[in-house]
Amino acid sequence: MVNILSVIIAYLLGSIQVSVILSKLFKFPDPCNKGSHSTGATNVLRTAGKNQALITLIGDVLKGVLAVLIAIILHAIPFFWACAALAAVAGHIFPCFFHFRGGKGVATGLGGLFMLSPFIAILLAVIWLVVVLGTRYISLGSLIAAAASPILILIFSSERTAYFIPILVMSCLIIWKHKDNIKRLRNGTESKVKLKPAHSHHKH
Repeated sequence: MVNILSVIIAYLLGSIQVSVILSKLFKFPDPCNKGSHSTGATNVLRTAGKNQALITLIGDVLKGVLAVLIAIILHAIPFFWACAALAAVAGHIFPCFFHFRGGKGVATGLGGLFMLSPFIAILLAVIWLVVVLGTRYISLGSLIAAAASPILILIFSSERTAYFIPILVMSCLIIWKHKDNIKRLRNGTESKVKLKPAHSHHKH
């Protein structure tokens, strides 16, 4: 019973769209109606700004962290810890509170993975960062990190038998959600992120 409960809670947690709630609180454009219509941090960065994107990112990561943490607290078996991470990502992508239109699940997936294996999560974050800095494509970093996650689970996780299938499904879900990005990457029309900081206004 606790196993199923932990997955349901994880899905509901994942369904909370941090950026949409923030947009109402802080009066910035609702990401569902702007840019790529994704509720994730990348779209918030493009439509609202850095600070809003950072808060969204932290919120989305925390959803994954909390989902797995609750499964652990409820004494679910390790397989369901990974299922909770998957359910939080599924909730983020198909949120029941927001007409099943959400984000792409990358940050939430990373949060869930962090609770399953901090080492793997940090490794994936580094892979993501290297790809984004090297290519300036956020989506490519996300795709490569998503594809790498089940492989790293197999190599490094002591709970690989419990975690592998849910994390593989999570990885496929995130990659599937990036299908439009994949098309744009192949056509060379994917937008690049600007990495150079704007002129600083700090006058001491």
